[in-house]
Amino acid sequence: MNNQNHNNHHGKHSKSKSETSQFTYEDDALLNKKLPKELLLRIFSFLDVVSLCRCAQVSKYWNMLALDGSNWQKIDLFNFQTVIEGPVVEYMSQRCGGFLKSLSLKGCQSITDAALQTFAQQCKHIETLILHKCMKITDLTCEALGKYSKKLRKLDLSSCCHITDKSLKYLSNTAPDRGCHQLAYLDISWCHFVSSEGVIALAEGCPKIHTFFCRGCTQINNEGIEKLAICAENLMKLNIRNCSEITDEAIATLGLKCPGLTLLCASLCNRLTDASLVALGQGCPELTTLEVSGCNLLTDAGFQALTRSCHNLEKMDLEDCLQITDATLSHIAAYCHHLNALSLSHCELITDEGIRQLGSSPCAMEHLQVLELDNCPLITDAALEHLMGCQSLTRIEIYDCQLITCTGIRRLRLAVEGNGIANVVSSSDQSLHNPTAVWIEAPGIFSRDQIRCRLSLMLSPRLESQLARGERGSHFAFVHPHLLPFSLSSSSSSIPVSRLHVSILRECRIKEIGRQRERERMQAIIAHLQKLSSLTTLGEK
Repeated sequence: MNNQNHNNHHGKHSKSKSETSQFTYEDDALLNKKLPKELLLRIFSFLDVVSLCRCAQVSKYWNMLALDGSNWQKIDLFNFQTVIEGPVVEYMSQRCGGFLKSLSLKGCQSITDAALQTFAQQCKHIETLILHKCMKITDLTCEALGKYSKKLRKLDLSSCCHITDKSLKYLSNTAPDRGCHQLAYLDISWCHFVSSEGVIALAEGCPKIHTFFCRGCTQINNEGIEKLAICAENLMKLNIRNCSEITDEAIATLGLKCPGLTLLCASLCNRLTDASLVALGQGCPELTTLEVSGCNLLTDAGFQALTRSCHNLEKMDLEDCLQITDATLSHIAAYCHHLNALSLSHCELITDEGIRQLGSSPCAMEHLQVLELDNCPLITDAALEHLMGCQSLTRIEIYDCQLITCTGIRRLRLAVEGNGIANVVSSSDQSLHNPTAVWIEAPGIFSRDQIRCRLSLMLSPRLESQLARGERGSHFAFVHPHLLPFSLSSSSSSIPVSRLHVSILRECRIKEIGRQRERERMQAIIAHLQKLSSLTTLGEK
């Protein structure tokens, strides 16, 4: 009897399962019948790579729709960089064929020339290709692109360490049916084997270039940049950071030939003088972003000439321009009414008077969002009072401004609290009672890009109260779990995080006590931070 009841129950269960399967199939079939294929393909076109792969497992019909080449016009494989290998790219290129227009293989270090040669041959309509940190590729990849990718408009080869001048020559090949002559954006940053010879070839074969980044390419000199300025008259964005051979002659040519230039990063080009700023002021009135950090030959006279003509400046990085004074700030306040970000870090001659003029200017009242004043030793609490009327200010950095007190910081916070200020970064201990970011810096030991740590924190009330109970004199270090083992961001933008690892490092505040002792302390900090991965995430308790 029990067996019979069991069998009856089992039969009912099987029937119910069968009915459910049948319902699902019919429902799926009804959906497919009601919506035409074209509409389903349109819906699928809005899905990302992961969602498309999941849909492909629903049924044979959805597999066909999900893997249709029209849904794979734009592919970003950055999130899968550790598992993407050559065969995946080859299969994908064969599947997508002429549909694929944008592909990002950023960080996919297992990709080789063979895979990209197949890709170039199969995907001839590619317009955007990101190969940042694809460390194994060589000039052979660019040879294939120059042969097949006639529609290529954007190419990122940054940190591809085997790229040489040959790659730029392949891309700009003027032979019939060769070369990427539609190329408008090229990034070859940190490709140390590229020289002016390659840039000259590029300028002659790809005159439509409007964005060119060559950070850290120390073999590129005036000759290459001058040729680029002459041939690429539509040049709008140029980043020559750390190209130490560049001098005023190249910038003068830019001023003469590139009136539409909007962005110039010449940081650490330490041979530039005021003549460069004068040339930019005379020839590039549309300039909106200027980064010249570390150019310590620049003076007030150069910036005065620049600001009198370039009224559209929105971002200026003057870090380590050691010779500028309040006179530069006076001209910025008078002429640059759209400025929203200004870095004056390590400008040791800036005083409260300069900040007063800046704080009362139209740009400060309406547009200024970010102001960096760290290591400006003459700045006092009076400077913070002059900034209380800045309605748009969201971040101010005053680390190691020894004359600024906790009282001044507290007043600034109260004054701008209603304006949505997010970060007041300082070295005052009491400022950590309501912290949003912390810097740890040891000048002269590591490069500033390596040692600067800017992590924006989204603090929960519980975490805030725990920090407030920290002992006075402690230094808090905030590390995102994904940044372990210890690494530092070189980006000027903040990194929002929702989960934090917290460690209290006592007596870790770096003081002016000699270079050797600073090195020992910083090495101790880094060693400690490397062990933080075992800490329990606060907020989960």
